[in-house]
Amino acid sequence: MTVTEDTTTTVEPVTVAVIGTGAIGQDLVSKVHRSPVLECALVAGRNRESEGLRHAARLGYPTTSGGIDAILAAPRPFDVVFDATNAMSHAEHWRLLRPLPGTLLIDLTPSRVGQFVVPTVTGTHAPTERNVSLISCGGQASIPVTHALANRFAVQYIEVVSTVASSIAGRATRLNLDEYVATTQHAIAEFSGVRDTKAILNISPAVPPATFRTAIHAIIPDATTDAVRAVVADAARRVRAFARGYEVIACTVTGDQVVVSLEVAADSDVLPRYAGNLDIINSAAILVAEQHAARLGSAAARTGAVR
Repeated sequence: MTVTEDTTTTVEPVTVAVIGTGAIGQDLVSKVHRSPVLECALVAGRNRESEGLRHAARLGYPTTSGGIDAILAAPRPFDVVFDATNAMSHAEHWRLLRPLPGTLLIDLTPSRVGQFVVPTVTGTHAPTERNVSLISCGGQASIPVTHALANRFAVQYIEVVSTVASSIAGRATRLNLDEYVATTQHAIAEFSGVRDTKAILNISPAVPPATFRTAIHAIIPDATTDAVRAVVADAARRVRAFARGYEVIACTVTGDQVVVSLEVAADSDVLPRYAGNLDIINSAAILVAEQHAARLGSAAARTGAVR
């Protein structure tokens, strides 16, 4: 139990469930395990022999192969549900979970169903919807920078090219390539205000596996190297507050051509270092859930109620 400032009132831990037992789901469970304010109450998959369910069980968490049906059958609604499945399944999951009072659904698929959230851009304000979208790994890596550049300069064009290692691009990623591109491109345009945008995803077969990288190409008339680097460095600093492996590895200005190269190394108990694509979107998801937990705790403290 978590004790509020009023020591006569206790607030129950914020309960979370994870749907999906692939690499994203496994890392989410590990990150929830490290969180002081989130309590993993269920990990749901479809294959009872999956490594994801075994991983959750080793950490002492309840598991099920009942998928979304098990989430719906829980004795009480979960405070947060992480959807780490695929874009096609997410729409159905939202349809089924939407009637549950109070549950926040955090979407780690590129479904484009929920409200877009990028922590350093959207801030700590409560989302206006109970379904929030983390867009994509490329979106989480690039949008803090593209948004910052568009706030400072008159940006005419943005292109984002992300490269992930083949060995960490699972079945859901490969099924959702079209959705990934469309959702990432739409979100870049929405947060930057730049209409002419493009998103590309490369799946690299390189051995050893390539660390996740995102390159941002922008056309910015009259930009100077010093000004661009200052904006990019500040955006990166804010992302590193929750994703420690986020680094700017190059930032060049040639005429009106701006190129920013980003690399993300995973900070994870289960992911290899090169899987920064999964780490950054999961780190953003955990931050969103912890901010939600803080709001729930503050509300309970104000009312003197026990959730």
